[in-house]
Amino acid sequence: MWILRRYAFCTFTRAAAQQIPVLSRVSREKYKEKRRMKYVLVTGGVVSGLGKGVTASSIGVVLKACGLRVTSIKIDPYLNTDAGTMSPFEHGEVFVLDDGGEVDLDLGNYERFLDVTLTKDNNITTGKIYQSVLEKERKGDYLGKTVQVVPHITDAIKDWIESVSLIPVDGKEGPADVCVIELGGTVGDIESMPFIEALRQLYFSVGQDNFCLIHVSLIPVLGVVGEQKTKPTQHSVRELRALGLIPHFLACRSAQPLVENAKQKLSQFCHVPVANILNIHDVPNIWHVPLLLRNQSAHDAILKQLDLLSVARHVDLQEWTRRAETSDNITKSVRIAMVGKYVGLTDSYLSVVKALMHACIACSLKPSIDWIAASDLEDDSAKLGAACVLVPGGFGDRGVKGMILAARYARENSVPFLGICLGMQISVIEFARSVLHLDKANSEEFDPQTPDRVVIFMPEGSKTHMGSTMRLGSRRTLFQTPDCIAAKLYNNSEYVDERHRHRYEVNPDIVGSLEEAGLKFVGRDESGKRMEILELQDHPFYIGVQFHPEFKSRPGRPSAPFLGLVLAATGQLEAFVKRQQNGNV
Repeated sequence: MWILRRYAFCTFTRAAAQQIPVLSRVSREKYKEKRRMKYVLVTGGVVSGLGKGVTASSIGVVLKACGLRVTSIKIDPYLNTDAGTMSPFEHGEVFVLDDGGEVDLDLGNYERFLDVTLTKDNNITTGKIYQSVLEKERKGDYLGKTVQVVPHITDAIKDWIESVSLIPVDGKEGPADVCVIELGGTVGDIESMPFIEALRQLYFSVGQDNFCLIHVSLIPVLGVVGEQKTKPTQHSVRELRALGLIPHFLACRSAQPLVENAKQKLSQFCHVPVANILNIHDVPNIWHVPLLLRNQSAHDAILKQLDLLSVARHVDLQEWTRRAETSDNITKSVRIAMVGKYVGLTDSYLSVVKALMHACIACSLKPSIDWIAASDLEDDSAKLGAACVLVPGGFGDRGVKGMILAARYARENSVPFLGICLGMQISVIEFARSVLHLDKANSEEFDPQTPDRVVIFMPEGSKTHMGSTMRLGSRRTLFQTPDCIAAKLYNNSEYVDERHRHRYEVNPDIVGSLEEAGLKFVGRDESGKRMEILELQDHPFYIGVQFHPEFKSRPGRPSAPFLGLVLAATGQLEAFVKRQQNGNV
C-alpha cells in the first residue's frame, strides 16, 4: 500500500480527509467500507485546442447531476510555476482564484460549470513539482540517494494529486467523491512524460474500479465526400497505450455527428467498446455539451467503470437544459464595444466574455461584441457606435491612448461604461486630464516621471520579481454610499468580496479633487485608502472597478457590474433597481 505523504501546502487534517460525504441512506455504509477517491483522467490527442477543459467540466457536471460531489485538477506540463507571467497572446487569460492563485483558464471553466471554489494547488505544473522535489533535496529528505524522475518526480506528482483531491471545494465538509483530472497538451509531448508515468502508477495503485480514462481526440473530415477519418485517433490511442495507459472511453470531437462506420472502426482498432465512444460534435453553445454526454448515457458508463452505480441517483440536468434552450431561442442582441489590448485572441478575455454572456442571458439578450483593438482606436472614436463600452484589464502602455479615447467618448456622450482594473485606472486618468485639466496626468506604469501621478505603484509591490508579487485573490470592498448604483446591483450589500490582480492603484492624494469634480469612489478597501469602485455623477451608468468581477460570474448568477452594464445599455437599469428595492428580483 502506498504511504501518502502530506505536503505543507495542504491545510486539511487526517480527520477531515476521513469524513464520509452525504449519500443515500441505503448506500452510505457500503460506500464507507470502500472509501477511496475515484479518479477520472481526461487526456488529449492529435491536436491541442480540442476543448479538453470543456469536456472535463461537462463530465463533472453530469456526475454532479447524479448526486456526486466533484473536484477538479488541471495538470499543465510547462516549467512555469504558474500562469502569472505568461502572455495573454500565447496562453490566453490568466484566471485568478480566491486564494490568489494565477492559474490556467480551464480552472475558470471548472468553477463556472461545477460552481466550486478551487485553490491554486488544483493547478499542477512541472515547475511546482520540480520546485517541491528540489526543496526536499536541499533539506536532505533524499539524503544518500540519487534524485531521479522515477521515482521521486513521479511520487511527488502522485502525492500532490492524492492530497489535493481530498480538499473540499464545494463549501461542504469532507472530500469529494470524484476527482476529474485534465492533463494538458497532447499525448506524445515530451513535457508530459513524467505525468503520464505518474498517472500510470496511480492507476495501478488505486485499482481499475477507482480510475477512468477518457481520451479526447479529433475526427477530421477530408475529401469532397466528407469522409470522417479515424486514423489520427488510432495513432493517438496507440501512443497512449504504449505509455501504459489504456483508455476506457473515447470522446471524439467532430464538426458533425459521428457516423456509425467511424465508431465501428474506432472500436475495432482502439479496443474501446462502441458504447464507450462518445461524440462531442459542434453545438450552438457549450452548455449543450453536458446534454450531449447525458444523451449518450456517458454518466451510466462512467459510473459503472467507477463502481458508483449503487450510490448515484438519476441524472438531473433540467437546469442545464433550460439554460441551453433559452440561449438558443434568444433573438434580440445588444452591441458591446470591447476596447482591449489583446483582442486578437478572444481567449485572452475568456472570463469577460462569459460574464457578458451570463448577464445578457439574464436579460433575454445575446451579446454582440465589437472587438476593438485599443491601438487601432487612438485617432477615431467613430468605431464606438455600440450600446455600451467595456474596457477590460491589461498591462503596459500599448493602446492606452485608445482606451482613454473610449472612456472620454462614453463619459461625454452618456454611453454606459464599465472599466475593469486597468479600465478603471484609464477612466481616472481621462477624468483628471479632461475635467481637472491636469494635462500630464498619468499612471506611473506608463510614465514614471509624470508630475501628476493619478495612478501609483503599490508600496508593497516588487519591482524585481514578477511572479506572484501583485495584489492577488479575494479582497473585501466596503461600500461608502449605500444608495450608489454599485451597491444596489450587489443586492444592497454593505460589502463585497471580489478577486484582484493588479500592481498599480489610484493615488489616494488625488481622490479629494476627483470627488469634488464628480468622480465618486463609492467602494474602498477595509483601510479606506484603496479605491475599489468609482461612479460618475449625473451619468446613466459609468462605473470602474479595480477588481475583476468576471472571475466570479456564474451561469444563472451573473456578475453585478456586468449585469448593470447590460441593463443600462438596454434601458432596463432603473426598472431593475426599483424591482430590487421592492423585493421582486
